[in-house]
Amino acid sequence: MQHTFIQAYPKLLQSSVAVAGLWLAHGDEPLLSQWLIDALRPHWRAQNYAIKRIELISVKSWQEVLSELGSQSLFDDASAVIVTGNHKPDKAVIAELERFAVEAQTGAHSHSVLWLTPKQDKRSQSSKWFAPFAQYGTVIDCNLYNEQQRQQLLQIQAQKFGLRLSQEAWQLLMSHTEHHLLSAYQTLWRLSYLFAPQLATSNSDNNEDNEHSNSFTQPVNNVTLDIADLQAALVSDAQFSVFDLSDAMLAGNSTQVAKIMFQLKSTDEPTTLVLWAISKDMRQIIQLLDGQDPQALGIWRSKQGLYQQACRRQSKEQTSEWPALLYRCDQAIKGLIRQPAWELLLQAALELAGKRLFTIR
Repeated sequence: MQHTFIQAYPKLLQSSVAVAGLWLAHGDEPLLSQWLIDALRPHWRAQNYAIKRIELISVKSWQEVLSELGSQSLFDDASAVIVTGNHKPDKAVIAELERFAVEAQTGAHSHSVLWLTPKQDKRSQSSKWFAPFAQYGTVIDCNLYNEQQRQQLLQIQAQKFGLRLSQEAWQLLMSHTEHHLLSAYQTLWRLSYLFAPQLATSNSDNNEDNEHSNSFTQPVNNVTLDIADLQAALVSDAQFSVFDLSDAMLAGNSTQVAKIMFQLKSTDEPTTLVLWAISKDMRQIIQLLDGQDPQALGIWRSKQGLYQQACRRQSKEQTSEWPALLYRCDQAIKGLIRQPAWELLLQAALELAGKRLFTIR
């Protein structure tokens, strides 16, 4: 059986999972491989498995794997072997792995093998060594192919931490972490210590270093976080926040915009966070000028007047140039162009406030 990670992972978090037999996880995202181990570990512990890791340093290392599976323990009911390395098994080992998988299916034994490999292309998946895993075991594709999958996984992790984020808060989180899975996960972990410390402590106690952990994810009463909660948690020691910048831009107060921008720069506010605030307001102004309803766009009633004021300063001809400016800001932040990011961010913020410094090209 072959599954994507997003298909397999939620099922592994349930309390009853059959873990005997062959497992193969391939992918280039180490965090997904670790999450897979963390999901399987409670099942191994609950079923009294002895857990061992074996690194493949050559093809001969597969003999050590087979030997471990053939050994009997007075204290454990079965063995779970985590195999790492990219040395493919030879013909003899392939035959043994196939026999092992068939016997696991018939209940002759309950040993488990999890092989973690780099991403395997279609050609590799048609090889003979891949066949026992695909035909008699479980193959999990530990790769993410779009942003929706990334957010789905992070939502599962947020739930485990006792958190639920609004859609705007998710957008801010992903922008702040530059769509990096590990950074977003670490941010969720930090948020859990602020808003759900009891759950955070429980999760930290159940990591890989805790060899006695055998608890499964349980339904929890999640703490709901909106964009204001997330902003308060991410904000630096700056005197101003990006919320203050938004108010100043929408009000057309260019002097205050410049003051806030210089303060944010001096206190090392993340440029991704500043760009997120500017792009969010620019996008909503463009949508309002296209005739969309402010309430349908999720604009707070208290800020609708400011957005209407900003719309009166702009025209569709002016706002049509904004996407190009935002793109240059993003390029500067990522170091793809030489122009300083803060210089372009200031230009964009003043543009939104109605103060054009340069012609946008």
